[in-house]
Amino acid sequence: MKILHTSDWHLGSSLFGHKRYDEYEAFFSWLDSCIQKEKIDVLLVCGDIFDTGTPSNRAQELYYQFLNRVAAIPGLQVVITAGNHDSPSLINAPQALLKQLKIHVFGSIPADPEKEVVVISDEKGNPSLIVCAVPYLRDRDIRLSLPGESIDDKTRKLEAGVQEHYRQVAGIAKDLRGKLGAQVPIVAMGHLFVSGGKTVDGDGVRELYVGNLARIRAEDLYDGIDYLALGHLHVSQEISGNAAMRYCGSPIALGFGDSGQQKQVVVIEFGSGRGPEIRDIPVPKFRDIRTLKGDIDTVEKGLGLLTRVGHPVWVEVIFSGSLLPSTVQTQLRELTEGTNVEIIRTRPLDAVNIVINPEEEGESLEDLSEPDVFRRCMVAREIPGEEQQELMDTFTEILEETNEEDTLAE
Repeated sequence: MKILHTSDWHLGSSLFGHKRYDEYEAFFSWLDSCIQKEKIDVLLVCGDIFDTGTPSNRAQELYYQFLNRVAAIPGLQVVITAGNHDSPSLINAPQALLKQLKIHVFGSIPADPEKEVVVISDEKGNPSLIVCAVPYLRDRDIRLSLPGESIDDKTRKLEAGVQEHYRQVAGIAKDLRGKLGAQVPIVAMGHLFVSGGKTVDGDGVRELYVGNLARIRAEDLYDGIDYLALGHLHVSQEISGNAAMRYCGSPIALGFGDSGQQKQVVVIEFGSGRGPEIRDIPVPKFRDIRTLKGDIDTVEKGLGLLTRVGHPVWVEVIFSGSLLPSTVQTQLRELTEGTNVEIIRTRPLDAVNIVINPEEEGESLEDLSEPDVFRRCMVAREIPGEEQQELMDTFTEILEETNEEDTLAE
């Protein structure tokens, strides 16, 4: 049984107003070829198929065109779970139709948790894989809010709710494996932030469980299963040094912060009576995205070099010095006009430095959460101490509402 794990496509996303449909089209063409070349049996897509809960017609067209193509691959089955960016109802709408094509979609948790467990059979009809297809767990799905609850109370209930739901679904899968009388591997899917997960500044990730980040232990979700396929974080990574607990990461760079990383999908292969063999397959870079940082002379030299690379380049400029941002933008755009280089973002270095602690050697924005940045901005702006906690509580609530905004679009 050979599985390909991918997630966080974010179809319809843009980079500072620049649409990226051509990159997604190229990625799907590559992924289709990869599935066939690798002879993949099961494709797992762990959330954030779309960038918003109301994706454009073009984004949906790309999605269904890809599903139509892979449905024609002999023997392939597909399991797709929604992420926090996805509309549960939009993902679920074609569920019955797609199931006829051996494409199983889960926009939200079903009333019966047994329906979250998918049994994949081989070409002979023998059960070969059990998938716990857990979509993004919304606050409303797994706990009951009570009037007057503190943020800490909400956090504890949310954490307990996520862990209990996984225990319940994994328990169903393990019971089913026992009834089958064979050592069928179990894979669990998830779209969440687990303890030990890492992000980078500017990689496009929104925090999920406000106040609860890094509290949900992957080991608790992984107990008794053979592979934990995770989505949400855009950087490919193992959790706790265990290759069988994995974020595959996004297939394209969704921000300048992760543009220098090698994107990849993960292939998991189960053989008779042995654990999974896991390896990464690099995804080609379908767009050249660069960041240039320094004084105006350094930036101009860097732009000059990029105009000679022979293909289109999108550039972010982070500049130092006393020049006004408007002056820098005008000067640099004149330099790149008519070339292969397009500057799509310009910002002063001071805007970054305001939240970086000069006493912490090597600290960068990637080390800070959104609440950390907000807290340091309050200090930099000399907000009185007695007001800071009230503002932080308000900020936390707004952040939580923003992270759930896709549910309002249904």
